[in-house]
Amino acid sequence: MTMLWIKIFHLFAVIAWFAGIFYLPRLFVYHAMTEDEVGRERFKVMERKLLRGIMTPSAIVAIVLGTWLWLGYGFTGAWLYLKLGLVGVLLVYHGWCMKVVSDFRQDKNVHSHKFYRWMNELPVFLLLGILILVELKPFM
Repeated sequence: MTMLWIKIFHLFAVIAWFAGIFYLPRLFVYHAMTEDEVGRERFKVMERKLLRGIMTPSAIVAIVLGTWLWLGYGFTGAWLYLKLGLVGVLLVYHGWCMKVVSDFRQDKNVHSHKFYRWMNELPVFLLLGILILVELKPFM
């Protein structure tokens, strides 16, 4: 029964992490389009709070509980390693988001709103790939 609770909280953390992963680049789109100082400062606060208050804590909880599930259930197979690879890409994406938040905070953004619109799509494919691998386990 304990492992079921671990799985529930792992999934909750993953959902919260992805909520931030989907929303933060959308904030980048609007921030890149903003021309007034008040608006830019507002986006800086929103981005920082989303990253530090939701995304990063959720990512840490998801990874810790996911590792607990992995060790507890003893999952093996190529599907798992491919899934872990996609999670690794997601962590790189998270790190990129941290860099962009820092660039915006220092008024050093170099990308257009169109760039961030395209970057906003990557996590959709990562999530789809992870879900397919976890549920179908196609490479046992």
